[in-house]
Amino acid sequence: MSKSILEQLEIIKRGSSELLVEKELESMLIANRPLRIKAGFDPTAPDLHLGHAVLINKLRQLQDMGHHILFLIGDFTGMIGDPTGKNATRPPLTREQVAENAKSYTAQVFKILKQEQTEVVFNSSWMDKLNAADLIKLAATHTVARMLERDDFDKRYRGNQPIAIHEFLYPLVQGYDSVALKADLELGGTDQKFNLLMGRELQRHYGQKQQCILTMPLLEGLDGVNKMSKSLNNYVGITESPKEIFGKLMSVSDELMWRYIELLSFESISTIQQWKKEIVEGKNPRDIKVMFAQEIVTRFHSKQDAEDALTDFETRFKRGALPDDMPQMSIQAENSDGLPLVQILKQSGLTASTSEAIRMIKQGGVKLNGEKVEDKSLKIMSEETITLQVGKRKFAKVSITK
Repeated sequence: MSKSILEQLEIIKRGSSELLVEKELESMLIANRPLRIKAGFDPTAPDLHLGHAVLINKLRQLQDMGHHILFLIGDFTGMIGDPTGKNATRPPLTREQVAENAKSYTAQVFKILKQEQTEVVFNSSWMDKLNAADLIKLAATHTVARMLERDDFDKRYRGNQPIAIHEFLYPLVQGYDSVALKADLELGGTDQKFNLLMGRELQRHYGQKQQCILTMPLLEGLDGVNKMSKSLNNYVGITESPKEIFGKLMSVSDELMWRYIELLSFESISTIQQWKKEIVEGKNPRDIKVMFAQEIVTRFHSKQDAEDALTDFETRFKRGALPDDMPQMSIQAENSDGLPLVQILKQSGLTASTSEAIRMIKQGGVKLNGEKVEDKSLKIMSEETITLQVGKRKFAKVSITK
């Protein structure tokens, strides 16, 4: 490794929340050997977004430093269901569901990681070999009191909410994965700290050298409040179209932009500091946002796609033009009285529900044929074709038929 130990530690810690234990990791780096670096993913939601990319980007940085990446797909733990942050027992996935989701993960993750330098492992390959006695021995390494130190378990226990016995197995199995893989360093979100520490404890129990832990922050979604999540529709998916990725990133607030840049950009720290200085001196934050959006689109698609996305964005939003590729569809009215606009917005997929449609109209976020809609009770008559816009990025041409 050509970089000095201090330079390596600076790269490793950049954008992270906590490194445990730094002195131990420093000793590993001094030994000048490729580290076995583990990160586990439960294939319960296989569509990766920029929230996942925060951690995977760090894996790529470590990979570029010459370390060995163990991309662990928790097909065994996926059948338990990760209880982290949950206030109720999660229904376990079937092995078939887990296998299907795992395929999507591996197809997407190599948009960031180098496939030839990544070892994809499944924890069923060692967990399936453990018999009932082995699992009992594993469970015997920790007490119920220790498990209840986990914040989510503690809250559910105090709130008289049920905790299934099998949920206690999840952190134990995740920790045992580190034993099976002889991990030197494990990465995870800040909400995974208890499970990551479990790996250290079990490695000590089984006579191994303990792994270090690097926790990464949880990225806020486009709303700037909640954790990025597909279920909250505040996400940027890495497989979305270049125009969609670009448009979503341009929509984030100027304040949130820096959070995204610091956690997701591969630009140097000195470059980002220079950008901040330029903003203080009067540069338009939009110019920085454009460079960042182009970087992300290029990473997941191509440089040409990034250029095309910028051109489309400027044409659509600076000149008010409608996109050439907007979806076209027909919706049938149930009677001659017409169809409520809120129903059309829902059926066309421009909003997830009629309540969201009403909310968007109240906020002034719906346009009909280029004009802002103010009447939430508006009906559209049959035999009419309309152009709808919701927010800045959602468009559709809809024909109302009898």
